[in-house]
Amino acid sequence: MQPSAIPSHDRLIVALDLPDVERAQAMITRLGDAVTFYKIGYQLAYAGGLSLVGRLNDAGKKVFVDLKLHDIGNTVARGVESLNALGATFLTVHAYPQTMKAAIEARGQSSLKILAVTVLTSYDDGDLKAAGYRLPVSELVEERARQAHALGVDGLVCSPEEASALRKLVGAGMSLVTPGIRPAGLDAGDQKRIMTPARAIAAGADYLVVGRPVIEAAEPKAAAEAIQAEIAHAALNQQGERQ
Repeated sequence: MQPSAIPSHDRLIVALDLPDVERAQAMITRLGDAVTFYKIGYQLAYAGGLSLVGRLNDAGKKVFVDLKLHDIGNTVARGVESLNALGATFLTVHAYPQTMKAAIEARGQSSLKILAVTVLTSYDDGDLKAAGYRLPVSELVEERARQAHALGVDGLVCSPEEASALRKLVGAGMSLVTPGIRPAGLDAGDQKRIMTPARAIAAGADYLVVGRPVIEAAEPKAAAEAIQAEIAHAALNQQGERQ
């Protein structure tokens, strides 16, 4: 999708990395109209959080189901078919060719968008070497991006550090979704490849996934609104540079 076609408010995806549905629902209520897009990952999904997808849809919100599917093709396909019925906007799979192919075929003509996870943002070159990979992070990310593009995957989950190179590699047709976002001055935590919201948008990211800087903030709505303002300003600058 062309970045200019994405409503600015939708570009922030808040990760509901919370231990139960009750606390997630309380956070959604607390954030109110400051957030229009939420991510449900392992922690919440395994605590019954997939039940929130329908509720969020009914409230006019969008949902990113981040389960990073990876298994034999048939198992991935059956999982995608089940998740497709929930009405999520995005679903992640790991960027292995067989996995991506199975997910795209199972998605069919539905509106569900498949995102391929290139290399986790908590990994650096040393982590890949320890895991038996011969390529450094940058090369492995680009190789997986090429494969995803060739298979018709809708978007990539990547570090904001890689967004600029990947935008040039895959063009405007694929969405780039970047975790590892930290507003200036906040601790990086367990992330190793991070960037501020403004820099990530300038680098070519379409959507920014932010968890702890919002949900662990003393005032989560104010934190989300500050990030939204930074995104809107950066997107406006980006648009002006294109004109």
